[in-house]
Amino acid sequence: MLTGGSEALVTPLVMAGFAKMKALSRRLDDPAGASRRDEADRDGFVAAEGAGVLVLERSRDARACGARLRARIVGYGASADAHHITSPDPDGTGLSLAMRSALADAGAGPRDVGHVNAHGTSTPLNDLVEAQVVGRLLPQRPLATSTKGVTGHLMGAAGAVEAAFTVLSVEHGLVPPTANLSQLDRASTSTWRVRPRPSPST
Repeated sequence: MLTGGSEALVTPLVMAGFAKMKALSRRLDDPAGASRRDEADRDGFVAAEGAGVLVLERSRDARACGARLRARIVGYGASADAHHITSPDPDGTGLSLAMRSALADAGAGPRDVGHVNAHGTSTPLNDLVEAQVVGRLLPQRPLATSTKGVTGHLMGAAGAVEAAFTVLSVEHGLVPPTANLSQLDRASTSTWRVRPRPSPST
């Protein structure tokens, strides 16, 4: 099975809409550092375009044809909180349901999770709600990363591309650092264990 997503929405009309909602970062003097998940002074996301495709096979079929096995999907969960067109439910109801469903589907418990690839949009509300939900469900404070500091927010392609990054993390046993993170928001310090990306001078 081929699964993935693509997005190409960086157009004047769409960007004007996001800007009107104050969802975009206004860090115009530092575009490379504008996407700042969980950073104390984050102010919005950076829109981007891209695509990602993954090949899914049954383990026995992949082995039979000599395919390279990179990772296994052992659990899955999906939900929608229908709270607001852009703002997350302050209680994180949908996110919590999806995470609980994925753990149950995998027959796993919270302490079996060692790494979280966060949605990490760099918007004040999303990052806060995500941190609070993960903190409640995964009290062992797993290592976490977010790739949007490097890729920007790929919208409809974000899930597929971040799934690919997560597979690479599993395959190589490496949790990549979070770009543009130097001063973790106090509201997130009890939730995440992160590796800030070193500055060019270090």
